[in-house]
Amino acid sequence: MDRIRVLIVDDHPVVRDGLRGVLDGEADMQVVGEAGHGAEALARVRDARVDVVLMDLRMPVMGGVEAIRELRRIAPEVRVLVLTTYDTDRDVLPAIEAGATGYLLKDTARDELLRAVRAAHEGEAVLSPAVAGRLMGQVRAPVQDALSARELEVLRLVAAGWTNRETAKRLFISEATVKTHLLHVYAKLEVRDRASAVAAGYQRGLLTT
Repeated sequence: MDRIRVLIVDDHPVVRDGLRGVLDGEADMQVVGEAGHGAEALARVRDARVDVVLMDLRMPVMGGVEAIRELRRIAPEVRVLVLTTYDTDRDVLPAIEAGATGYLLKDTARDELLRAVRAAHEGEAVLSPAVAGRLMGQVRAPVQDALSARELEVLRLVAAGWTNRETAKRLFISEATVKTHLLHVYAKLEVRDRASAVAAGYQRGLLTT
């Protein structure tokens, strides 16, 4: 079985040790490296194959948002799952807009963290309830080109963590049709990926917790 190769990025060694203990205990996961800041994380990704990066945000040398943005450029196939103590507006939105697949807080339960790593590996958007609630409070102007009922249905399933295959079965449509609906959603919400679409959905009041 191919294991999910995880890179842990946090400036606190104790936190890294704790996360390594949790992740390495799973049969389908392997911690392939650690980094104390964003620049070190970029070097690790260049040196070894990484599937998912667990990324803190506020770190010395290079912070998480800058590192996420650079990772999107040099290794777009790598999924970034933010794991931080901060859920302020100036942390959440820039991280998601930079390209983070998910955003969790460090008080997340162990089982939820493991589920989130697996979901992020599949490209699914993962947002902690607190973060989703904050995004709901950031209501922007109405979508210029409103989502259709089916597009909204697809977006809601994506927000609930459903894969394209699961969504297709649920709605009795093909995976190709699901992907087409998602592309329309991305265009109308002016985003480029699933996590950003979910974030925008909460911001605009299209999704509820």
